Amino acid sequence: MTEVQTRRPARGGGGAARRAERGAVSFETAQYIRRNIPNFEILNEEALEIIETNAETVLAEIGVNFVNNPGALELWRNAGAEIEGERVRIPRGLARKLCATAPREFTQYARNPARNVVIGGKNLVLAPVYGPPFVHDVKGGRRYATMEDFRKFVKLGYMSKWLHHSGGTVCEPTDIPVNKRHLDMLHAHMTLSDKPFMGSVTEPSRAQDSVDMCEILFGRDFVQNNTVMTSLININSPMTFDDVMMGSLEVYARNNQACIISPFIVGGAMAPVSVAGTLTQVLAEVLAGIAYSQLVRPGAPVIFGAFVTSIDMNSGAPTFGTPEASQITYGAGQLARRMGLPYRSAGSFCGSKLPDAQAAYETANSLNMGLLSGVNFMLHACGWLEGGLVASFEKFVMDADQLGALHKFAEGVAVDANAQAMDAIREVGPSGHYLGCAHTQANFKSAFWRSDVFDYKPFETWHEEGARDTMTLAAAKVDQMLANYQQPALDPAITEALAGYVARKKESMADAFM
Repeated sequence: MTEVQTRRPARGGGGAARRAERGAVSFETAQYIRRNIPNFEILNEEALEIIETNAETVLAEIGVNFVNNPGALELWRNAGAEIEGERVRIPRGLARKLCATAPREFTQYARNPARNVVIGGKNLVLAPVYGPPFVHDVKGGRRYATMEDFRKFVKLGYMSKWLHHSGGTVCEPTDIPVNKRHLDMLHAHMTLSDKPFMGSVTEPSRAQDSVDMCEILFGRDFVQNNTVMTSLININSPMTFDDVMMGSLEVYARNNQACIISPFIVGGAMAPVSVAGTLTQVLAEVLAGIAYSQLVRPGAPVIFGAFVTSIDMNSGAPTFGTPEASQITYGAGQLARRMGLPYRSAGSFCGSKLPDAQAAYETANSLNMGLLSGVNFMLHACGWLEGGLVASFEKFVMDADQLGALHKFAEGVAVDANAQAMDAIREVGPSGHYLGCAHTQANFKSAFWRSDVFDYKPFETWHEEGARDTMTLAAAKVDQMLANYQQPALDPAITEALAGYVARKKESMADAFM
């Protein structure tokens, strides 16, 4: 489905805004990944049909709960579902029929049009970690996140070449009242970066604030006709849809803004221990959630989400980078593609307390799994630590650097005349070397992906420079990026209007920390 594109209305600020834009420093950002490689498909046709049939059985015979939401129950009743208290039983085929109105892909517009992203198809959009209440760096250790930490992460995300999206709650700023912090977070995304971003989902009125602020930033008509936010709607697995998340979904769907409908599953705790059983529950929950979004507004953009990890049966802690999580992620990708929907999963997942070897192994497994499973929107692509409890500054830049390897791998293997390199093979011949040949000289700058964080120096040089490990190198990179940050230009009239909105909303309510 092609998004409706409308011309943005003229803005105030005129010459001052244009002068600011011309004088601004724009940091290079790679365009979202376009896969030129096949997806890895782990399930055969029989397995897929079994899972799809069982998911329909779950919806029809067991049902799902829509709690504290009489309006949702009425919408389902009118659509033909059976309602018993807060339990909704959906006849076979109904949810899938409703889901058919959701677009196969959509564009999320950024305030800098060069950074728009297309979500769906063979594309992969990378967004940072979401939701940790703690942050960690080598200087301050592990501590509760503040608004200043949040702003630093937004700046790092803006300056990270391989990151396409500013994200949402990159960390939870606990020094700001709960009922007001969403305003500061949205304001930071809108003013400190020009990449696309996410809205608030912690209360329906905060979702409406997100829409209202976007209407200031983009213009009301543009927002109503185009998607400028992609926000995360978690399902309370197993099979429970609460009024807070569904209320936020309703706001976004009514206003043509995208939602990720995503079960939050720790296998063995919120879903069966088996891969097939978990996939059945994931599909049932996603079918019900996406179908409901289409009851609110047919054609509302949505993403098939799957956040799945396993559990350590000794400690009860979630585990990451495991074979079972990979199998579920691959399988969910196949199910999403059969529905013709964009797919969200994977990330820089790890259970480690530091950006160490455990973090690297688990993260590498998780990132590569996401690429090969056909993910279209990867939340948590950088910065995740300690099972998602911590946003790490060092790991943010380490992960963001490694996302470049995903870009390179996704290009596939070229076989054009230049890539065949027959002229080089002829020129060098037996017993020669390729360092000085014409083909190498013409291609060496772009032939190999290279990390901007890792140390490739000889041992002697590395030792003389302090024998720095990767976390130390990453800490230096964080300082360098923040020192070089320059805020992207924004029309002064919009800047003033956004600040005024935030100030008025904060003044209208007392502080609340619950």
